[in-house]
Amino acid sequence: MTIANHSAEFVLVTEKNGIATITLNRPDMRNAINDQMRAELIAAFDTAGADKAVRGIILTGAGKGFCSGGDIGGMRARLEAPAGEVAFNGWRRQQSTHKGIAAIHGVAKPVIAAVNGAAFGLGLDMALACDFIIASENAKLSMSFIKRGLVSDGGGMYFLPRRVGLAKAKELILTGCILEAEEAFGIGMVDRVTSSSMLLEDAQAWAEELCVGSPAAIALTKAILDKTFESTDEQIFALGREAQAICYTTAEHRSSVEDFLSKAAK
Repeated sequence: MTIANHSAEFVLVTEKNGIATITLNRPDMRNAINDQMRAELIAAFDTAGADKAVRGIILTGAGKGFCSGGDIGGMRARLEAPAGEVAFNGWRRQQSTHKGIAAIHGVAKPVIAAVNGAAFGLGLDMALACDFIIASENAKLSMSFIKRGLVSDGGGMYFLPRRVGLAKAKELILTGCILEAEEAFGIGMVDRVTSSSMLLEDAQAWAEELCVGSPAAIALTKAILDKTFESTDEQIFALGREAQAICYTTAEHRSSVEDFLSKAAK
């Protein structure tokens, strides 16, 4: 399966200049995540990750919102299950949720979340799982789980402190407050803010800029950097040594060295 024919009912995929744009496509439900969308999203990221023609990925939402979080209908169905099944059903659902977050965070290519509107709850967790976040000027962001009597279950308790610091992350999660795009930019929750009309164009340009290097070097660098806060300096050095040994064997490295030497000899 290629990117060109991958689009499904709730997740659309397009490609331009080596950048795949994955669009959550339930605009009438503010792109709330249900089981089918989650499965389609995982498949889209797996396909983009395996496609050598794709060098970077943009995640965005159709319509006026990025993603309003988990589908309330699914929450209602969960509560209506027999009491003896609620916990185990929830455990299985969490496995699926975490598989989706891992697909976003773990893909070996740069991923930009282009937040075009509201990103609440699981929607914000998904954006935080991306490497970078660019938000439109009218975006709103909230760790809204607390308002449903829930905890952040899509990696927000892991990703958010790494962006804004532990104390600020606690404040945002415990209050569920809503941030405007500029507020989120000011505390480092998002990396760039742009106009609504330029959001996808700016995300595309940024993604292309991030992906000019060797795919192997990019993938290895991303994998190591993602372990930085949990690892000792020697562990990171060791991973760097291993990665560099791999890079020495790549066609991109050989070509770069040969081009440099050729120009130097003239």
